[in-house]
Amino acid sequence: MDLSQLVTPLTRQTLSGDVYKQLSELLMNGRVMPGEQLSLRTIAEGLGVSVMPVREAVHRLLSEKALVLLPNRVLKVPTMTVSQFAEITSIRIHLESLAVGQAALRVGKPALAEIRSAHERFTREILAKKPNESSLIALNKELHFTIYRQAQMPMLLEMIESLWLRIGPILNHDFRSNSPRVTEHVSVAHHERIVAALERGDAQGAGEALAGDLQGAADFIVSAGVLLADDPAATPAVPVRGAKKRFPAGTPGRPATERRDIAV
Repeated sequence: MDLSQLVTPLTRQTLSGDVYKQLSELLMNGRVMPGEQLSLRTIAEGLGVSVMPVREAVHRLLSEKALVLLPNRVLKVPTMTVSQFAEITSIRIHLESLAVGQAALRVGKPALAEIRSAHERFTREILAKKPNESSLIALNKELHFTIYRQAQMPMLLEMIESLWLRIGPILNHDFRSNSPRVTEHVSVAHHERIVAALERGDAQGAGEALAGDLQGAADFIVSAGVLLADDPAATPAVPVRGAKKRFPAGTPGRPATERRDIAV
């Protein structure tokens, strides 16, 4: 992947923070794939900065488990096992349902109009003859966070963002695989129920609609077999469905990787 086409050159003084922000957006918007290897030098060139602020931002993302550093010093977007994905989905449903429920109680008319507009932009894209997959992921994230900000709970928002750093690349398997959620516009129906509940001030209905949206995406991703199988000796923290066998390297269905060796 040519990251220079996905990022904006930086000119401000707070370079490390700006690099972190742009890399976070790439992850949350699903612009990189699970298992993809990244290069410090390529990132630095794309942003127009030295390697040092990139290194600092990357170490922050490593501490948040949004990236992983392999024993051979290769930087990689993490893959995820079935039980890890089930656990993070369960946490997301609890936190994001809380956010959307609080938003239903606090949202004002101007924000409702903004949310409705974000929903309509997502809907137009998904109804297009050939939806742009990158746009779908970005518009989906825009709609969700436009809603969550209306909860007016900054610490909750930070927790949700930290989970999206880890889940963003996995959403590629939902929106980039011609799934029924795209072809049959299932996600649009979920979003419409969320927005309608917000407009009614129905906190419970909004939370239930949001949970249905997240669980529907999670069920498809698990059933698609793109996640890694768990260690048979390990006990999953939460029940999971659709676990697939672990694939040998190079087997169709295994998350693809592209080698780009770097020293961090």
